[in-house]
This record gives sequence, structure tokens and C-alpha cells, in this order.
Amino acid sequence: MKRTIFLAAGLLFSISAQAQFGDLLKAVKDKTGVDLSNPKTQNSTNTSTTTTTTNSNSNINLGNLTSTQISSGLKEALNLGVKEGVQKLGVTDGFLKNEAVKILMPEKLRKIETTLRGLGMGSLADQGVKLLNRAAEDAVTEATPIFTNAITSMTITDAKNILLGSNNAATNYLQTKTQTQLFTAFQPKVQASLSKVGADTVWKNIISKYNTFTGQAVTTDLNEYVTTETINGVFKMVAEKETGIRNNSALRTTSLLEKVFGAVKK
Repeated sequence: MKRTIFLAAGLLFSISAQAQFGDLLKAVKDKTGVDLSNPKTQNSTNTSTTTTTTNSNSNINLGNLTSTQISSGLKEALNLGVKEGVQKLGVTDGFLKNEAVKILMPEKLRKIETTLRGLGMGSLADQGVKLLNRAAEDAVTEATPIFTNAITSMTITDAKNILLGSNNAATNYLQTKTQTQLFTAFQPKVQASLSKVGADTVWKNIISKYNTFTGQAVTTDLNEYVTTETINGVFKMVAEKETGIRNNSALRTTSLLEKVFGAVKK
């Protein structure tokens, strides 16, 4: 009988204690908003935080790059593109046998080409085109310091937007900012090359023959035309190199190029 009374008393005490503990949990929740009856584990919080951080940096992580590093990396890529481009173009057939940059007959003189070929003087027309490209191949060897100096015009302010831009964003920026400057500096070198390879003499002969046969008085500024086409040819080569560096880690031949362009995954 006594044992039964003790069991009943214990049960009542347990129920009372649970009720009081429940009241305590409820009071804490009411006052603090914290539900102690359903705690969250520390591990789940850490997992959630880690996942969010990883997702936000999955494509772009420029946090470790300074503006100076970005600017220097872009300039290094452009200088590398200019150096390699000039080396490829500044040899025999560097322009003539490269369809991407080959200098064709000036558009307003293409009627001369048609007329000469119709008169059986196709070889003269071919020689004229060949010498335009020879002049470009000769002149472009003087271009490296001109382009290198022009590259310094890129500002740190523009660097990050250029890095996150299109495959040839740096080349386009450089061309837009420096085309006039480059033309002014490069034109005398092209003029000298036209004379050196005999292009100016041949073209005077071509135009003279055309004017004689047609009774017209066609003239053109070959120096301006070849200067523009030579500069455009170098920029095409620079753009090709920039695209390669952006998309192919094997072409990032220095730690700076890898650090800067490796931070942006296309």
C-alpha cells in the first residue's frame, strides 16, 4: 500500500515538474522570441553560410585583386598582343598571305583593277596590291613602341569594366582611345615604307595608265589608306591574342595574367 502511494506521488511530482518546465520554456519564448524546445544546430547554420558564399563567387571573384593589378594585367595582355602581332605581320607575306588583315585595292580604285584586268594588265594590278602589303609589312616593324606608349593611356578607373567586358573589350577600348594618336605617329613611317618598296612609283604608273585609257583623273592618298589598314591589322592581331588569353589558361604565360584573367570565368 505504501509502495503504491509513493509511486503515485512520484508520478504526480513528475507531471508537475514537466508542467512547470513547460511553463518556463513558454515564458522564455514569450519574452525573448527564442524557442528552446526546438533549437537549431550550429552545423546547419555553417553549412547554409558556406553554400551562399560559394554560389556568390562561382563565376567572378575579384575580391583579391587590386585596381592596380587589374590595370597592369590588361596592359600586359595588350602589350603581349602587340608584340606577337607585330612579329607575325612584320615579315614577308605577313599581311599579304593573312586573309584576316590582307590589304586589298582601295575601294574607290577597284574600278581601276577591273579595267586593268579587262585590258590584260592583271599582273600590274596584282603588283600594286602586293606592294601595298609589302609597305605595311615594312612599316609595322616600327609600330611596337608607338602602340606600347598608347597602351599607357588606359586608366585604372576603366580597367575593371574592361576586364568584365567582351572578349576583345580591352582592344576595342584601346582602339577607340588611341586611333587618331596612332595614325599621326605612324603615317610618316608608312610613307617611308611606300617609297622604300617602290609602291608609290608603281601606283603612279597604274593610275596614269587608267586615266589615259578612260580619260578620267583619278587620284588617291595611298599613305592614308595603308596607314589605316596597317593599324587595323595590328588591332585585329591584338584582339585575337586578348580573346585567347581570356579563354585559354595556357596562353596566360605569367602569374599576373593568370591571377587577373583567371578570376573571370567566361
